[in-house]
Amino acid sequence: MSADLDTLIRDLRDTAARLRAGELEAGAAAALVERCAELAGRLGAELDRAARDAEREPADDGQGQLL
Repeated sequence: MSADLDTLIRDLRDTAARLRAGELEAGAAAALVERCAELAGRLGAELDRAARDAEREPADDGQGQLL
């Protein structure tokens, strides 16, 4: 997993934990909900990019091509 993905996952977990704690005023909670949505969107885009990159790379299964 890339460092960018690790960072996004950690940020999303930390932000969600702050929300779950329930110690925020409504405005601060709303801002964190928006932050979670932004992080989730960035994480999804990063995962999509990684999947596309993986599809472009030939599989290295240790076997040579027969033809």
